[in-house]
Parts: sequence; C-alpha cells; structure tokens
Amino acid sequence: MASVEVILLQRVEKLGQMGDKVRVKPGYARNYLLPQAKALRASKSNLERFEQQRAQLEAQNLKRREEAERVAERVGALSVTIIRQAGESGSLYGSVSVRDIADAATAAGLSITRQQVVLEHPIKTLGLSPVRVVLHPEVSIPVTVNVARSPEEAEKQARGEAVGNQDREEALEAALQFEQDTAEDDAEG
Repeated sequence: MASVEVILLQRVEKLGQMGDKVRVKPGYARNYLLPQAKALRASKSNLERFEQQRAQLEAQNLKRREEAERVAERVGALSVTIIRQAGESGSLYGSVSVRDIADAATAAGLSITRQQVVLEHPIKTLGLSPVRVVLHPEVSIPVTVNVARSPEEAEKQARGEAVGNQDREEALEAALQFEQDTAEDDAEG
C-alpha cells in the first residue's frame, strides 16, 4: 500500500515535530491529520505556503505551549474521584471511560475534552489509576483517578488505606463479637 507525504503543522506524538515531512498511510492522513489541521499534503505549493507561514505558526505554537504550561503549573497533580458500583472483588460493573474522566476533571476545575485524556488501559477495578491529560502536544499533566463505591471509600483510598476486603473483614469481626456476646449472655442468664 502506498504512503502519503505530509508536512506536520504541529508536534504529533510518535510521528515528528512541526515542519517535518513524514510519510504516513493514506487513511491516517485522510481521517486524522488533515481534518484536524495537524498536517498539510506535501505538494510544492503547500511547501511554499508553509515556509512563508512558518514563523507565524511557530509563534502561535509557542504561545499555546506557554499557556498550557501555566495551566499545568496552576493545576499541579490533579486528583479526581469517580463513584461506581462494584462487586465484592473490586471489579466494576462496566468501566471508567475517557468521557467520565474528562467530566470529572471539568467538575474539579480543569476544563478539558475527552480527546485530551490518554488512557492506556480501560479502568475496570476500584482504586487509584494514573492517567495522562495532554494540554498541548508538548505539555501533559498526570491526573490520579480515584474509583470508589462511595465518597468515604474514596477518602480512605486517597489516604492510602486498603479498601474492599477490609470492610468484609470488619463485618465478620463484628458478627463474631456479636455471637460471643450473645453466647456469654446466654451462659449468664
């Protein structure tokens, strides 16, 4: 299958920097790079136009990157809590999607879209999960996603306490204590 040559208008992860001429598959160029204005077809007229606008594009990119860096400094290491139903083993009934994370981050004060959330694997269990949010092609921040059954459980997880089986163990201990107290009362009475 033939490849298409394009000029990158911004940094694209795992592909190249602004101004690089790269060869990509036609579908990647047609469906992703060109519609999102991340690249131009590498024709002679487009090359000339890019060279004329290069300084302006680099200045815009620098301004957006500085803005993203300021936001990253202001936000720091963000942590969001998502409440979900889960089974006894801690497995979720479903999973946490990038849309859920984007909505939770927006509620926490960081206005992002779901396209900016990079989720390596779907979150299908309770607990803390690291996620990366890309504010700019060159600036990303870590976000900790705290998935819990209740706000109280989320607080325990955030403090580093083990949750899940611990609640069941506490319930068993309380039941055993109740049985012992009942047995003592029966023996006395």
